Amino acid sequence: MKVGDLAKQTGVSVRTLHYYDEIGLLTPSHRTETGYRLYSEDDVIRLQQIVSLRQIGFSLEQIRECLEQSEFSPYYVVQLHVSQLKEQIELQQQLYARLEAIAIHLQSTKAIDLQEFIHIIEVTTMIGKYYTQEQQDYLKERQQLVGEERIRQVEAEWQELIEQARTAMQNGTDPTSEAVKALARRSLELIQEFTGGDPGIEQSLNRMYQQEKPEIASRGAIDATVMEYMSRARAALEQTG
Repeated sequence: MKVGDLAKQTGVSVRTLHYYDEIGLLTPSHRTETGYRLYSEDDVIRLQQIVSLRQIGFSLEQIRECLEQSEFSPYYVVQLHVSQLKEQIELQQQLYARLEAIAIHLQSTKAIDLQEFIHIIEVTTMIGKYYTQEQQDYLKERQQLVGEERIRQVEAEWQELIEQARTAMQNGTDPTSEAVKALARRSLELIQEFTGGDPGIEQSLNRMYQQEKPEIASRGAIDATVMEYMSRARAALEQTG
């Protein structure tokens, strides 16, 4: 199967498939005499594992380590994905009850802006879908511990970081360059501060960005093109340290 056909049938972009090949995560088993990539059945199975693990929240380097283990079978990956989907279903059931409560509250309000209504539903759906109640309580505690002033500082620094990444991308700077990797490193440090080093919250955050539009997940701070650009920088950072 050619790369274009694989991309069309799976929804994984040609650019992403090329990148997986570049970093040795998914190298097609065959090439034509003219150099075109040809993917075998085993390659497609490996891609399914990569996609599932990415959706669960694994980094590219973690995926590489997993797939290099002989006992890490396709069946195990599917089971991991099933477990994650069960968790999402449970969260959505909890969210249903929460949205009903919000609807009752809004119904009792005489006047409310339509965009505010949409924003409340959008944010509540997104947060409740990806964070457990325990994680949400922990994040509230983190917010109180860090303080409003530091939160505003981090928000401003995050926005400046995104603008620097967008400028670098528009200037054609290679995302694997040291300058862009430095931005990626700082973004990870800010995420670490946000999550308090909790790996479960970090995985929930990763899932949210993978499954929602970046514009929604970040509340307009970052778009899909910059997100992909920074993802490549972070992957390069994981390889080089």
